[in-house]
Amino acid sequence: MISYGRAVLDLADELLDAYADVFSAPPWNEDAETIRHFADRLQTDVRRPGFRAAFTQSPVGVDGFATAWLTQAPFPDGRGYPQVAAQLGPDRVRDLLIGALEIDELAVRAYARGTGTGRALLNEITADAPQHRAWLLTSRLAEDTVATYHRLGWHEVPALPGTETNVAVFLSPAHPGRP
Repeated sequence: MISYGRAVLDLADELLDAYADVFSAPPWNEDAETIRHFADRLQTDVRRPGFRAAFTQSPVGVDGFATAWLTQAPFPDGRGYPQVAAQLGPDRVRDLLIGALEIDELAVRAYARGTGTGRALLNEITADAPQHRAWLLTSRLAEDTVATYHRLGWHEVPALPGTETNVAVFLSPAHPGRP
């Protein structure tokens, strides 16, 4: 199911529970404060242009979810964005990411992994991405996550020489900037 804008706040507690379950575990190991910060971010993120959330539910609750919005100019400078900007350079940021759908979070509980839940969430949330342009970033240290994106047909954007960090940037399978 997909939800647009502030309507997703009706599920905020369930999304926070799923977020905590996924991101408190390795390789993320987020602490309680960082997890609480997700709830605060969600309150702000729902007001971003193009915000949407996709989620799957079962009798247990939210099994997985994804959040996304349109990346605006100027390119943000918080969180992992400076690493992305340094690795890609201003021209590739402009051409590949600005105006594209940015997948901010993808969280699938351990019991739902390997069932196609992550693929379904990515497909649903990117279905109407502008000109099929969607992107995401993740940590290279999350080797299983990086492997999953590769397996799902997402393309890792190579860093400019000498700018490699622990951040990996991926373009959606149908992104026109994909080589």
